[in-house]
Amino acid sequence: MTVQEHSGAAAPAAASVEVYDFGRPATLAREHSRVLELAFETFARQWATQLTAKIRVRSHVTSEQLSMQTYDEYAASLPPTTAMVICTFPGTDHKAVVQFPLSAALSWIVQMLGGRPVDVVDERTFTPIEQALVRRLMTDALEDLDYSFGELLPDGITVSAMQYNSQFAQAAASGDLVIVARFAIRVGDLVSPASVMIASELVLPRLTTVNPTAPVDNAPELMRRQVGETPVELSLRLTPVAVTPRQVLHLAVGDVIRLRHAHDRPLDLVTGDHVVATAAVGTAGARLACVVTGPTPSEESA
Repeated sequence: MTVQEHSGAAAPAAASVEVYDFGRPATLAREHSRVLELAFETFARQWATQLTAKIRVRSHVTSEQLSMQTYDEYAASLPPTTAMVICTFPGTDHKAVVQFPLSAALSWIVQMLGGRPVDVVDERTFTPIEQALVRRLMTDALEDLDYSFGELLPDGITVSAMQYNSQFAQAAASGDLVIVARFAIRVGDLVSPASVMIASELVLPRLTTVNPTAPVDNAPELMRRQVGETPVELSLRLTPVAVTPRQVLHLAVGDVIRLRHAHDRPLDLVTGDHVVATAAVGTAGARLACVVTGPTPSEESA
């Protein structure tokens, strides 16, 4: 094979493939997702009412997104410095987190104490007095969360600690799955992002009891049909030859690469790295094609 120069459009980028663990699903069932969305929407309305009463400025809280991800992914999505209120439940080690910007909370405190609405840009940690005021705000918010979720959460949620670094707040193990709800909080003209994280192991068993998903009796058939109809790339391949990285880096136009593929040997028909059959080069009208000449070596041995 001779190395030649080619011009034209670049080859399309390979599609991103995400590995899915069927033994530990990372998505919510549709029925469960809808129940949680309604619970978080109720919490958003209750939280907005509570903020309006405490800060004395008309407030709106909007539930924007619901997802299930690992705790490590959730922590990585947060700013390096932020307010993270760690919450605990009696009788369990699982935790919840209410997160919001420090600057937003400082602005709320100014207005709680009778100051004018101000856009605070300082992301500093709270003083003891400020932390006590924020803790009081969060205690009321957690009562709203408890009310909104009802039987989906254990009774008695409380504030246990406050952290300011998303990488140091170990509210769960890195690989644990958590339910994350994203919110937009509007207090006056100031809009701030916020989030609520709850350990999935705390909610999902109760969610299954409250709203069980409909059983799918033909799940294996549906799975086989989906796999059978998923498009895959099929290619015709010569026998590969092993080369060193040094040889690849020193390739130049005109270099000849010796292949070990005999001229009378059929080519491999492959999808990914799996050989599915052998084939020979042919034509179909004005286009190149291939003619399947035999099964895979594994089928022959079988």
